[in-house]
Amino acid sequence: MESIFILLIALIIDIAVKELPNRYHPVAWLGTAISRGLSWAPKTGRAQLLYGTGIVLVMLGLVTGSVYILLFYLRQINMVAYILIAAFLFKLTFSVRELAMAASAVKQSIARGKLNEARLRLQSLVSRDTTNLDEDHLVSATVESVAENSCDSFVAPLFYFLLLGVPGAVAYRVVNTFDTMIGYRGQWEYLGKFAARLDDVVNFLPARVTALMIVIAAWLCRKDVSGAWRVMLRDHNKTQSPNAGWTMSAAAGGLGVQLEKIGHYKLGDNHYSLSPETIGASLQVMVVVALAWSLACISVEVVRFVITT
Repeated sequence: MESIFILLIALIIDIAVKELPNRYHPVAWLGTAISRGLSWAPKTGRAQLLYGTGIVLVMLGLVTGSVYILLFYLRQINMVAYILIAAFLFKLTFSVRELAMAASAVKQSIARGKLNEARLRLQSLVSRDTTNLDEDHLVSATVESVAENSCDSFVAPLFYFLLLGVPGAVAYRVVNTFDTMIGYRGQWEYLGKFAARLDDVVNFLPARVTALMIVIAAWLCRKDVSGAWRVMLRDHNKTQSPNAGWTMSAAAGGLGVQLEKIGHYKLGDNHYSLSPETIGASLQVMVVVALAWSLACISVEVVRFVITT
Protein backbone atom coordinates (compact mmCIF):
# COMPACT_ATOMS: atom_id res chain seq x y z
CA MET A 1 0.00 0.00 0.00
CA GLU A 2 2.86 2.39 0.79
CA SER A 3 4.06 2.19 -2.84
CA ILE A 4 0.77 3.73 -3.99
CA PHE A 5 1.16 6.63 -1.56
CA ILE A 6 4.81 7.14 -2.57
CA LEU A 7 3.85 7.29 -6.24
CA LEU A 8 0.89 9.62 -5.70
CA ILE A 9 2.80 12.02 -3.44
CA ALA A 10 5.76 12.14 -5.85
CA LEU A 11 3.44 12.96 -8.75
CA ILE A 12 1.70 15.68 -6.73
CA ILE A 13 5.06 17.21 -5.81
CA ASP A 14 6.07 17.31 -9.48
CA ILE A 15 2.86 19.06 -10.44
CA ALA A 16 2.72 21.52 -7.55
CA VAL A 17 6.31 22.34 -6.62
CA LYS A 18 9.12 23.90 -8.64
CA GLU A 19 12.42 22.09 -8.99
CA LEU A 20 15.01 22.74 -6.32
CA PRO A 21 17.79 25.18 -7.27
CA ASN A 22 20.88 23.37 -8.52
CA ARG A 23 22.83 24.08 -5.35
CA TYR A 24 20.24 22.06 -3.39
CA HIS A 25 19.41 19.41 -5.99
CA PRO A 26 20.97 15.94 -5.50
CA VAL A 27 21.01 15.29 -9.25
CA ALA A 28 23.02 18.49 -9.71
CA TRP A 29 25.36 17.28 -6.95
CA LEU A 30 25.82 14.06 -8.87
CA GLY A 31 26.66 16.06 -11.98
CA THR A 32 29.24 18.04 -10.02
CA ALA A 33 30.78 14.83 -8.71
CA ILE A 34 31.01 13.43 -12.24
CA SER A 35 32.63 16.63 -13.50
CA ARG A 36 35.25 16.47 -10.78
CA GLY A 37 35.88 12.84 -11.59
CA LEU A 38 36.68 13.84 -15.18
CA SER A 39 39.68 15.81 -13.97
CA TRP A 40 41.28 12.57 -12.77
CA ALA A 41 40.49 10.58 -15.91
CA PRO A 42 43.40 9.10 -17.90
CA LYS A 43 44.03 10.23 -21.45
CA THR A 44 44.44 6.91 -23.28
CA GLY A 45 41.59 4.84 -24.69
CA ARG A 46 41.84 1.57 -22.74
CA ALA A 47 42.61 3.31 -19.45
CA GLN A 48 39.70 5.70 -20.07
CA LEU A 49 37.37 2.76 -20.66
CA LEU A 50 38.40 1.07 -17.41
CA TYR A 51 38.18 4.33 -15.45
CA GLY A 52 34.78 5.17 -16.95
CA THR A 53 33.42 1.72 -16.14
CA GLY A 54 34.72 1.90 -12.61
CA ILE A 55 33.42 5.36 -11.80
CA VAL A 56 29.93 4.47 -13.06
CA LEU A 57 29.76 1.26 -11.03
CA VAL A 58 31.17 2.88 -7.88
CA MET A 59 28.84 5.87 -8.04
CA LEU A 60 25.89 3.64 -8.87
CA GLY A 61 26.62 1.44 -5.87
CA LEU A 62 27.21 4.34 -3.48
CA VAL A 63 24.12 6.36 -4.40
CA THR A 64 21.69 3.46 -4.81
CA GLY A 65 23.04 1.63 -1.78
CA SER A 66 22.74 4.73 0.39
CA VAL A 67 19.13 5.26 -0.68
CA TYR A 68 18.28 1.60 -0.04
CA ILE A 69 19.82 1.63 3.46
CA LEU A 70 18.15 4.94 4.37
CA LEU A 71 14.70 3.79 3.28
CA PHE A 72 15.14 0.37 4.88
CA TYR A 73 15.98 2.05 8.18
CA LEU A 74 13.11 4.56 7.97
CA ARG A 75 10.62 1.81 7.17
CA GLN A 76 11.49 0.06 10.41
CA ILE A 77 11.07 3.08 12.67
CA ASN A 78 8.38 5.33 11.16
CA MET A 79 6.14 4.51 8.20
CA VAL A 80 5.01 8.11 7.66
CA ALA A 81 8.59 9.38 7.51
CA TYR A 82 9.47 6.49 5.20
CA ILE A 83 6.67 7.33 2.75
CA LEU A 84 7.42 11.07 2.71
CA ILE A 85 11.18 10.70 2.30
CA ALA A 86 10.75 7.95 -0.30
CA ALA A 87 8.30 10.11 -2.26
CA PHE A 88 10.71 13.05 -2.17
CA LEU A 89 13.66 10.94 -3.34
CA PHE A 90 11.52 9.35 -6.04
CA LYS A 91 10.38 12.77 -7.27
CA LEU A 92 14.03 13.77 -7.74
CA THR A 93 14.33 11.09 -10.45
CA PHE A 94 11.70 12.56 -12.79
CA SER A 95 10.24 15.90 -13.89
CA VAL A 96 7.49 16.66 -16.36
CA ARG A 97 6.92 20.21 -15.16
CA GLU A 98 10.54 21.27 -15.68
CA LEU A 99 10.68 19.75 -19.17
CA ALA A 100 7.45 21.49 -20.17
CA MET A 101 8.69 24.83 -18.85
CA ALA A 102 12.03 24.55 -20.68
CA ALA A 103 10.38 23.65 -24.00
CA SER A 104 7.74 26.37 -23.57
CA ALA A 105 10.48 28.94 -22.99
CA VAL A 106 12.10 28.01 -26.31
CA LYS A 107 8.71 28.18 -28.01
CA GLN A 108 8.04 31.66 -26.66
CA SER A 109 11.45 32.95 -27.76
CA ILE A 110 10.93 31.63 -31.29
CA ALA A 111 7.39 33.07 -31.44
CA ARG A 112 8.80 36.50 -30.54
CA GLY A 113 11.48 36.17 -33.21
CA LYS A 114 14.28 36.11 -30.64
CA LEU A 115 16.25 33.26 -32.15
CA ASN A 116 19.48 33.94 -30.25
CA GLU A 117 17.53 33.74 -27.00
CA ALA A 118 15.91 30.52 -28.22
CA ARG A 119 19.33 29.05 -29.05
CA LEU A 120 20.55 29.77 -25.52
CA ARG A 121 17.42 28.32 -23.91
CA LEU A 122 17.60 25.21 -26.08
CA GLN A 123 21.00 24.37 -24.59
CA SER A 124 19.22 23.18 -21.44
CA LEU A 125 17.40 20.56 -23.51
CA VAL A 126 19.94 19.23 -26.05
CA SER A 127 23.64 18.43 -26.20
CA ARG A 128 24.11 19.52 -29.83
CA ASP A 129 25.62 22.85 -30.84
CA THR A 130 22.72 25.30 -31.11
CA THR A 131 24.77 28.32 -32.24
CA ASN A 132 23.76 28.31 -35.91
CA LEU A 133 20.38 26.60 -35.83
CA ASP A 134 17.67 28.34 -37.86
CA GLU A 135 14.04 28.51 -36.76
CA ASP A 136 13.02 25.17 -38.29
CA HIS A 137 15.91 23.33 -36.66
CA LEU A 138 15.29 25.06 -33.32
CA VAL A 139 11.72 23.78 -33.42
CA SER A 140 12.86 20.35 -34.55
CA ALA A 141 15.45 20.01 -31.78
CA THR A 142 12.91 21.08 -29.17
CA VAL A 143 10.29 18.58 -30.35
CA GLU A 144 12.93 15.84 -30.49
CA SER A 145 13.97 16.64 -26.92
CA VAL A 146 10.37 16.63 -25.67
CA ALA A 147 9.81 13.22 -27.27
CA GLU A 148 13.06 11.65 -26.03
CA ASN A 149 12.78 13.14 -22.56
CA SER A 150 9.24 11.86 -22.22
CA CYS A 151 11.09 8.59 -21.71
CA ASP A 152 14.22 9.73 -19.86
CA SER A 153 12.49 12.24 -17.59
CA PHE A 154 9.27 10.38 -16.83
CA VAL A 155 8.35 6.99 -18.27
CA ALA A 156 11.66 5.27 -17.49
CA PRO A 157 11.96 6.37 -13.82
CA LEU A 158 8.39 5.24 -13.14
CA PHE A 159 9.07 2.00 -15.03
CA TYR A 160 11.97 1.19 -12.72
CA PHE A 161 9.96 2.26 -9.69
CA LEU A 162 7.41 -0.39 -10.59
CA LEU A 163 10.13 -3.01 -10.93
CA LEU A 164 12.56 -2.11 -8.15
CA GLY A 165 11.01 0.62 -6.03
CA VAL A 166 12.64 3.96 -5.26
CA PRO A 167 16.21 2.54 -5.37
CA GLY A 168 15.49 1.30 -8.91
CA ALA A 169 14.36 4.76 -10.04
CA VAL A 170 17.41 6.33 -8.39
CA ALA A 171 19.72 3.83 -10.09
CA TYR A 172 18.17 4.72 -13.43
CA ARG A 173 18.73 8.43 -12.82
CA VAL A 174 22.39 7.83 -11.95
CA VAL A 175 22.96 5.88 -15.18
CA ASN A 176 21.09 8.43 -17.29
CA THR A 177 23.00 11.34 -15.74
CA PHE A 178 26.31 9.67 -16.53
CA ASP A 179 25.20 9.10 -20.11
CA THR A 180 24.07 12.72 -20.47
CA MET A 181 27.40 14.04 -19.23
CA ILE A 182 30.01 11.68 -20.68
CA GLY A 183 28.21 9.20 -22.94
CA TYR A 184 29.14 10.83 -26.22
CA ARG A 185 31.88 10.75 -28.83
CA GLY A 186 34.85 13.10 -28.84
CA GLN A 187 37.35 13.76 -26.09
CA TRP A 188 35.67 11.37 -23.64
CA GLU A 189 34.53 8.71 -26.11
CA TYR A 190 36.12 5.79 -24.26
CA LEU A 191 35.47 7.26 -20.83
CA GLY A 192 31.75 7.41 -21.54
CA LYS A 193 31.41 4.23 -23.59
CA PHE A 194 30.29 2.05 -20.66
CA ALA A 195 27.84 4.71 -19.45
CA ALA A 196 26.37 5.04 -22.95
CA ARG A 197 25.98 1.29 -23.42
CA LEU A 198 24.47 0.84 -19.96
CA ASP A 199 22.02 3.66 -20.68
CA ASP A 200 21.07 1.93 -23.94
CA VAL A 201 20.32 -1.25 -21.99
CA VAL A 202 18.23 0.35 -19.23
CA ASN A 203 16.25 2.42 -21.75
CA PHE A 204 15.57 -0.44 -24.15
CA LEU A 205 12.11 -1.30 -22.82
CA PRO A 206 11.10 2.16 -21.51
CA ALA A 207 11.84 3.81 -24.88
CA ARG A 208 9.58 1.38 -26.71
CA VAL A 209 6.88 1.72 -24.09
CA THR A 210 7.10 5.51 -24.44
CA ALA A 211 6.85 5.28 -28.22
CA LEU A 212 3.67 3.23 -27.90
CA MET A 213 2.34 5.75 -25.39
CA ILE A 214 3.05 8.54 -27.89
CA VAL A 215 1.03 6.65 -30.51
CA ILE A 216 -1.85 6.31 -28.04
CA ALA A 217 -1.52 9.98 -27.06
CA ALA A 218 -1.62 10.97 -30.74
CA TRP A 219 -4.98 9.23 -30.98
CA LEU A 220 -6.28 10.86 -27.78
CA CYS A 221 -5.08 14.29 -28.97
CA ARG A 222 -6.64 13.77 -32.40
CA LYS A 223 -3.30 13.78 -34.16
CA ASP A 224 -2.26 11.42 -36.94
CA VAL A 225 -2.23 8.11 -35.07
CA SER A 226 -1.65 6.04 -38.21
CA GLY A 227 1.24 8.32 -39.15
CA ALA A 228 2.72 7.95 -35.67
CA TRP A 229 2.63 4.16 -35.95
CA ARG A 230 3.88 4.03 -39.54
CA VAL A 231 6.76 6.49 -39.11
CA MET A 232 7.79 4.89 -35.80
CA LEU A 233 8.19 1.50 -37.48
CA ARG A 234 9.87 3.00 -40.56
CA ASP A 235 12.29 5.54 -39.06
CA HIS A 236 13.13 4.36 -35.54
CA ASN A 237 16.50 2.91 -36.63
CA LYS A 238 17.73 6.07 -38.36
CA THR A 239 19.26 7.54 -35.21
CA GLN A 240 22.60 6.55 -33.73
CA SER A 241 20.87 5.73 -30.46
CA PRO A 242 19.00 2.41 -30.52
CA ASN A 243 16.29 3.94 -28.32
CA ALA A 244 15.79 7.65 -29.08
CA GLY A 245 14.61 6.98 -32.62
CA TRP A 246 11.50 5.19 -31.36
CA THR A 247 10.08 8.14 -29.43
CA MET A 248 11.20 10.85 -31.86
CA SER A 249 9.89 9.09 -34.96
CA ALA A 250 6.55 8.37 -33.27
CA ALA A 251 6.27 12.08 -32.41
CA ALA A 252 7.26 13.12 -35.95
CA GLY A 253 4.63 10.84 -37.48
CA GLY A 254 1.93 11.87 -35.05
CA LEU A 255 2.53 15.57 -35.69
CA GLY A 256 2.95 15.13 -39.44
CA VAL A 257 6.32 16.91 -39.51
CA GLN A 258 9.90 16.10 -40.43
CA LEU A 259 12.44 16.27 -37.62
CA GLU A 260 16.07 16.71 -38.60
CA LYS A 261 19.43 16.76 -36.90
CA ILE A 262 21.70 18.12 -39.62
CA GLY A 263 24.16 15.53 -40.86
CA HIS A 264 22.64 12.75 -38.77
CA TYR A 265 19.01 11.91 -39.51
CA LYS A 266 15.64 12.95 -40.86
CA LEU A 267 12.53 11.48 -39.23
CA GLY A 268 8.98 11.69 -40.52
CA ASP A 269 7.33 13.26 -43.55
CA ASN A 270 7.05 16.97 -44.28
CA HIS A 271 3.23 17.22 -44.29
CA TYR A 272 3.22 20.35 -42.14
CA SER A 273 5.80 23.08 -41.71
CA LEU A 274 7.60 23.43 -38.41
CA SER A 275 6.51 26.35 -36.21
CA PRO A 276 6.27 27.29 -32.54
CA GLU A 277 2.83 25.66 -32.56
CA THR A 278 4.56 22.35 -33.35
CA ILE A 279 6.32 22.60 -29.98
CA GLY A 280 2.97 23.29 -28.33
CA ALA A 281 1.47 20.22 -29.99
CA SER A 282 4.39 18.05 -28.85
CA LEU A 283 3.91 19.28 -25.28
CA GLN A 284 0.22 18.41 -25.48
CA VAL A 285 1.15 14.89 -26.53
CA MET A 286 3.77 14.68 -23.76
CA VAL A 287 1.26 15.70 -21.08
CA VAL A 288 -1.18 13.03 -22.27
CA VAL A 289 1.64 10.47 -22.23
CA ALA A 290 2.46 11.48 -18.65
CA LEU A 291 -1.18 11.27 -17.55
CA ALA A 292 -1.77 7.92 -19.23
CA TRP A 293 1.45 6.42 -17.90
CA SER A 294 0.72 7.72 -14.40
CA LEU A 295 -2.70 6.08 -14.45
CA ALA A 296 -1.16 2.85 -15.76
CA CYS A 297 1.45 2.81 -12.98
CA ILE A 298 -1.12 3.57 -10.28
CA SER A 299 -3.29 0.79 -11.66
CA VAL A 300 -0.39 -1.67 -11.53
CA GLU A 301 0.33 -0.76 -7.91
CA VAL A 302 -3.35 -1.11 -6.95
CA VAL A 303 -3.59 -4.53 -8.62
CA ARG A 304 -0.35 -5.59 -6.92
CA PHE A 305 -1.74 -4.50 -3.54
CA VAL A 306 -5.03 -6.37 -4.09
CA ILE A 307 -3.23 -9.55 -5.15
CA THR A 308 -0.81 -9.53 -2.21
CA THR A 309 -3.42 -8.83 0.50
